[in-house]
Amino acid sequence: MDPIVQFKENQKVAWASFAVLEAITATVSPKLVRFANIARGNEVLDVGCGTGVLALTAARLGAKVTGLDLTPELVARAKENGALMKLEAIFQQGDVEELPFADATFDFVVSQFGHMFAPRPEVAISEMLRVLKPGGTVAFSTWPPHLMTGRMFALMGKYGPPLPPGVSPPVQWGDPGTVRERLGIAVKDITFTTDTMFFQCLSVQHNRLFMEQNFGPAKKLIQSLEASEPAKAADVRREMEELAGLYFENNTLRQDYLLTRAVKQ
Repeated sequence: MDPIVQFKENQKVAWASFAVLEAITATVSPKLVRFANIARGNEVLDVGCGTGVLALTAARLGAKVTGLDLTPELVARAKENGALMKLEAIFQQGDVEELPFADATFDFVVSQFGHMFAPRPEVAISEMLRVLKPGGTVAFSTWPPHLMTGRMFALMGKYGPPLPPGVSPPVQWGDPGTVRERLGIAVKDITFTTDTMFFQCLSVQHNRLFMEQNFGPAKKLIQSLEASEPAKAADVRREMEELAGLYFENNTLRQDYLLTRAVKQ
């Protein structure tokens, strides 16, 4: 199988258990909606929508929302969430590198910690801008490489297999210089800001166990190492707790992130 295709199939499986994290990511969705300036009646595409927390936050304001995600289990959960909230929103399975929409369809294209996991950034952002109307806004939240979550991904990479050829590390999207380069001359008025997501947990050990059981990359890595190199699995657990300890205070884990907004030329 082509390595990019295989990578995407692995991603589908790895993120299938993400639904238990939706209450945490939902706490920061209103911040991205406000930062993007989404309003009633806007046509919005949420790329890598997961369980729909960002899309449904925008829909509650009266926006006309479509959410797309690679993982079918998350799309199903997003539909359940929309039905529970009695909100109109369209959720469908799809690939940000091959968006199934016509050119210049949406007023806003947004992503909360989603599009950054597409293997080829240049393909993903090209597609996101293609379906965005001229004068429309692209906005997204990403994890900087030098902070808590970015360092967690680096830890996963240290013990896991190397990324396939042609696949870029997702935390590169958390570097403003890289983001400017990738957006290029297709946009204007690039704006950056930062904010914080707080994960409530009793201890760093509780956080590590929760992530090991529910966070796709950590779950997959530790399961693999347990079967082949249990000593390394123990090392991963220890380093996860040490890293979390740097950001743990008052029974919360601080996770700072970058927000980006730009207008299509």
